[in-house]
Amino acid sequence: MFTGDYLRELTDKAITGLGSSSEADRLFVPVRYILSIGGKRLRPVMCLMACNLFSDKIDNAVMPAAGIEVFHNFTLVHDDILDRADIRRGSPTVHARWGADQAILSGDVMAFLATECIGHAPEKVLPQTLKSFNRTAIEVCIGQQLDMDYEKKGVVTTEEYLRMIELKTAVLVAASLKIGAIIGEASEKDQDLLYEFGRSLGMAFQIQDDVLDTYGDTKKFGKKTGNDIVSNKKTYLLVRALETAGGEKLRELRKLIETNDGNAEEKITTVRTIYDELEIRLEAENLAYDYFNRAFRALDQVSVKDERKNELKELAVNLIGRVK
Repeated sequence: MFTGDYLRELTDKAITGLGSSSEADRLFVPVRYILSIGGKRLRPVMCLMACNLFSDKIDNAVMPAAGIEVFHNFTLVHDDILDRADIRRGSPTVHARWGADQAILSGDVMAFLATECIGHAPEKVLPQTLKSFNRTAIEVCIGQQLDMDYEKKGVVTTEEYLRMIELKTAVLVAASLKIGAIIGEASEKDQDLLYEFGRSLGMAFQIQDDVLDTYGDTKKFGKKTGNDIVSNKKTYLLVRALETAGGEKLRELRKLIETNDGNAEEKITTVRTIYDELEIRLEAENLAYDYFNRAFRALDQVSVKDERKNELKELAVNLIGRVK
């Protein structure tokens, strides 16, 4: 079995050279920039690991895995514009450095580069691979639309929020694993189990991301904390706080959301205090761990020897450690 570090190296080599052209190089400079400023390469590594569960010949999965990473970064470029975020992975976001117009266009070309990479899947499994990727890409866009809609919606339920993050975040992790399994010629049952493993892992990852935005260390997290609070972004923490708070706490929380002309740091501190009093952080972390456990149960059922699953299990455990 190949290690995560080796698979990251394969992904980085595949990505190198993407986004270059003798014409209109300005279009591709931001592409090379966002792909070069870090990232765990979580999704392509998972794709390659899933393939490796069933086959030691992973070369056929390298370019599709790279395509998944390009697509993921494309979503980040556009997401940062919508969130008005200035920092990504400890560096300026694309729109902060080149402006929103350039970021939108460079993000657009990344979507097509991603599809081109996916097209390198073996002919035998290409239709299924493309179908899975395209369906997931549409779902991610639906998730982003729901996210935008919910920012304008007064009341968002926990169920609505969880469905939104499933589409916006979790399905791409799930599809990364399924596409790897497809290329590795796994059975349909094993493909579905790996999809569920990735979906549950993605749900946990996003819930913990919400926690980290409020409570994380900026240097470790890679972006400024508290931005979700300042921008009144609907997160699991805020949705649950609005559902569970009552009386004066609810009135204070609503006032903070409706008023945007106060001191940002003071607002962050006050909202954090409300979350702490309601034990929202603990609830969020417990839910994330529940999703991690669901992920492990699905992985345990995949019909390959346990030792072949060790790299995937280690990767999931490292994600859990990310929040500690």
